[in-house]
Amino acid sequence: MLEMFTILHDNGMLFLMGQYPQGPLGGILCTLLISVLAVLFALPVGVLLGLARLSPFRWLSWPAACWVYGLRGIPLLMVVFWTYFCVPLLIGHNISGFSTMLCTLVIYESAYIAEIVRGGIQALPGGQYEAARALGMSYFKTLRLIILPQALYNTLPSLVSQLVSIIKDSTLGYVINVPELTFAASQVNNQLLTKPFQVFAIVAMGYYLICFSLTWLANKLEARITRKRQNRAPEADNMAQALLLTKTQSQ
Repeated sequence: MLEMFTILHDNGMLFLMGQYPQGPLGGILCTLLISVLAVLFALPVGVLLGLARLSPFRWLSWPAACWVYGLRGIPLLMVVFWTYFCVPLLIGHNISGFSTMLCTLVIYESAYIAEIVRGGIQALPGGQYEAARALGMSYFKTLRLIILPQALYNTLPSLVSQLVSIIKDSTLGYVINVPELTFAASQVNNQLLTKPFQVFAIVAMGYYLICFSLTWLANKLEARITRKRQNRAPEADNMAQALLLTKTQSQ
């Protein structure tokens, strides 16, 4: 244990931010940066895919289903390699390992976020959609103003949990020289040579603390959203029924 504290004391900045500012940003900060950016960029793609999966138009739902099932059935490492070799061919020049891993995570995680969004929409009471349509709102306006805001709010715990998975998936950036936490640990291990267990135990504890904190946050969000949903569900259903009754009587 004393050796672990010594290693952390001597190489703490390398674990935290890599070789920055003398070199590229790395370590824990690089891991968190690439993970948060992946969620932010994959979220709108996942929302569009989730809506396409629920679309009544087959020319939208079928390609979206193929995208989701295809990516979820392929190991992430394969997508990393495809992105690493294919993107330079498509754009005509090489890109950094950070950009490659970010593109990979956005593509891959969009499939999972699409299913989260789809589940959040399907979990809403059907009366809200019917009431909005009865009031003359279009399909897309109903989604934008009524359905999506509630669905995205309800899926916040799942999105935070997905961020935990992305943080762990980001370790695969090591194979394409992304200077994230695992890569920084490898550099420290190459310097010390004789203490690999202690070095990677520090890394494991770092990942555990980050992921445990986010999981705790997701559980708190889920409990809060559940309480609000239980309090508001009867009111929403009663309002939807009243709107439908009013529309029926007016006809």
